[in-house]
Amino acid sequence: MASISKRGNSYRIKVSCGYDSKGKQVIQSKTWKPDPNMTPRQIEKELQRQAVLFEEECQGVGTVSNIKFEPLAKQWFKEYAEIKLRPRTLERYHQLEERTYAAIGHLKMDKITMRHLQKFIDNLSEKGINKRTGGGLAPKSVRHYLNFISDVFDYAIKNRIVKENPCRLVTLPELNRKEKDCYTLEEAQELIERLKSKAPMKYQAFFILAIYSGFRRGEMLGLEWKDIDFQTGIIKIERSSLYTAELGVYTDTTKTEGSKRMLKLPEAVMKLLKKYRKEQMIDRLKLGDQWHDYDRVFTKFNGEPMNPATPYGWLKKFCEKENIRFLGIHCFRHLNASLLISSGVDVKTVSAALGHSQTSTTLNIYAHSFASAQAQASEAIADALTFSDPKKKKA
Repeated sequence: MASISKRGNSYRIKVSCGYDSKGKQVIQSKTWKPDPNMTPRQIEKELQRQAVLFEEECQGVGTVSNIKFEPLAKQWFKEYAEIKLRPRTLERYHQLEERTYAAIGHLKMDKITMRHLQKFIDNLSEKGINKRTGGGLAPKSVRHYLNFISDVFDYAIKNRIVKENPCRLVTLPELNRKEKDCYTLEEAQELIERLKSKAPMKYQAFFILAIYSGFRRGEMLGLEWKDIDFQTGIIKIERSSLYTAELGVYTDTTKTEGSKRMLKLPEAVMKLLKKYRKEQMIDRLKLGDQWHDYDRVFTKFNGEPMNPATPYGWLKKFCEKENIRFLGIHCFRHLNASLLISSGVDVKTVSAALGHSQTSTTLNIYAHSFASAQAQASEAIADALTFSDPKKKKA
């Protein structure tokens, strides 16, 4: 409740706004001076109204004048992020701390404006910011910075430290919606043939499964033998195997709830997986009690979960040796999606196969492929039907 004290011809109104992070009570105050022509009764009535308005204004505002962004962000990490966020997201946010604190860490929360944040965001796109390339940060990386700051502000609002989140007014650089490069059908066929003739069985199985399934790398490495039904040819995605510097290789849930899915694979792929399983069982018998039984499909030599960087590094060396274009591992996912789309599979089915939570995600990523498929469909109709102008016939 507001307290009022008279000071000469004016009145001071004080409101308690809770306590700061050190337990100190935070008091907000304002001075109100009545019009000289007002009667005592009018002054009393207006004074009470001003007190109520000021109290309402202060609601939702706590340590406005005391806490700065950096200490609050560290508090947010401890009280929220370390409990709620996934390990990889948490690791990424920690990587953003240095630049963010250098830019706004010293500013008080209530003093940080959209202009401060816009200047920081614009600076991230300038040349020289990215020490590895010499250019600016990618638009997606810039968005991560704003997401981090916005999450801290949302935490501040929830804790009645500030009223508004200025991040919502910041203009971000546009994302590059250009579809990722992927192998042509001929290149994919050539890669499969080279893998079958020259690659160890483990990597044959890994990359051919990646091409035919479109599974994410983490989903591939999270596969366990119990997820594969050799009788029906169905594979279930139940988990992901990921890596952070702090945790090493660890098991996590799928990217979204929609990423949990089942997919039926061709008989040839299932035969290859059976062949690989027999080879793995032989290796297991050779190692005896030195084998670590995780039931994982793709493992290290001793059965432990494989590091996510291992397939990438192996494929890079293999492509260089075989003089094949190297486009990374995620390109197999794009190849799978492109082949589905060009075959006339509808967007809902493609989205479900890829494990996207929304069809809009699929449409955004593969807009060009869907447009090309629609154009081909129109051409097919034009080839099947002959349309002529009646006026030309009469002539």
